[in-house]
Amino acid sequence: MVTAAADAPARGSRAGARVRNDAVLAAAVDLARDAAQEVAESASDVGEYLGATLDGDRLMSHRFAAAMAGYRGWHWTVTVARVPRGRTATVCEVELLPGDDAILAPEWLPWSERLRPGDIGPGDTLPFRPDDPRLEPGWKPTGDEELDSVAIDELALARARVLSPRGRDEAAERWYRGSRGPTAPGAVASAAECMTCGFLVPLQGPLGQVFGVCANAWSPDDGKVVSLDHGCGAHSETDAERPPSEWPADAPLIDDTVVEPVPVEPGEPVSTADPASTTDPE
Repeated sequence: MVTAAADAPARGSRAGARVRNDAVLAAAVDLARDAAQEVAESASDVGEYLGATLDGDRLMSHRFAAAMAGYRGWHWTVTVARVPRGRTATVCEVELLPGDDAILAPEWLPWSERLRPGDIGPGDTLPFRPDDPRLEPGWKPTGDEELDSVAIDELALARARVLSPRGRDEAAERWYRGSRGPTAPGAVASAAECMTCGFLVPLQGPLGQVFGVCANAWSPDDGKVVSLDHGCGAHSETDAERPPSEWPADAPLIDDTVVEPVPVEPGEPVSTADPASTTDPE
């Protein structure tokens, strides 16, 4: 290990000497810059010179800073070479490469992993997934017309695929922990749960043990799947608290200091004349 550590500086010195000694390639900075500017959209996109790296015998790379907006930490790399005993450098390739502190795009993901709820808009169509783990094969024809007719017409089993246990469990988990489960702010503040509401439409099958559909036009969850322990202020059996009245309980409903009560017998005509306009003979 001591020998290897001692040899490392020696190898670095030899590599540095080779760079310095290959004067033809080391002097090809202007050639490399011209090549980078030719590839770039604008000559100003090629920035300051960052140095050279020896890639092999008679092979060197010159690096220039990328001056384009949004390419912080990137650099233009121009590789030049020469033939044995040659006195002329030749450009091999020009590349735009990221450095250690470069801004990079996120790792590419297939559409099935990038897709999020709400991404599908009107007219959008998802590609067919034959191996979707959320689905499993449904009913298949048996060849017996009578049995097939019963399965299709009466049992409605003509779907090629149905929910798999995984798909059902994922849906239940998503619904229960979503905005229409028991932990939603509206459910926490409600006085009663959906399972006691007259507007709840139960679901069939295993999901019906936990969920139903709200059918109350006044509810924010109308037409949505809700958990049985969800709730809202539009529950069919709850009522709003009535605020106390500031009017005293034993006070008359008519202020007799302003209005004079006049008893009227049933069937007696009521005069609508203004007493102030009647002339008093006395």
